[in-house]
Amino acid sequence: MQHTRTQHGAAGAQRVERWLAMLERAASEPDVPAQLVVVNAFWNRNVREGVDAAIWKQEDYWATPLETLGRGIGDCEDFVIGKYFSLVHLGVPPDRLRLIYVRAQVGGASIAHMVLGYYTRPDAEPLILDNLRDSIQSAAQRRDLTPVFSFNADGVYVAGAARASVDRISRWQGLLLRMQQEGFQP
Repeated sequence: MQHTRTQHGAAGAQRVERWLAMLERAASEPDVPAQLVVVNAFWNRNVREGVDAAIWKQEDYWATPLETLGRGIGDCEDFVIGKYFSLVHLGVPPDRLRLIYVRAQVGGASIAHMVLGYYTRPDAEPLILDNLRDSIQSAAQRRDLTPVFSFNADGVYVAGAARASVDRISRWQGLLLRMQQEGFQP
């Protein structure tokens, strides 16, 4: 906590403390769907939407949950990363979660976006956790999203292709290394 306070001040440390309290509260929820609601709401309410160029002075940066909470601002990937690792920390099997790149219809434009999918079974339609909406909906209900590809710790998934190694996603590897350096183990 002292590292977060030194890096991001009292406000950043308070957000991390609220995250830890939320994880403790969510662990007592009766089932995974209830945990999804708690985790989605926490990240959507405690982090403001921003762009990497303004936040990190980089074109595309995947922040760790501690970095995102420290600054209190993130882009869609940062929201998804925070939700993913919160749920993994709570014991949700990583193979039930996928970080999904989509094309999202926002204000009449098609934008690159990322959401988190929760799968009750490997072949199930996922429930979508998104920073653009507070409600969790099935993928079929999200007609504004067109999936491009998805990934998790087990691999990269593209419709019609064999699963590929997640090692191909260098930003994921860099993120995991920085999380390890922060001492965060999901």
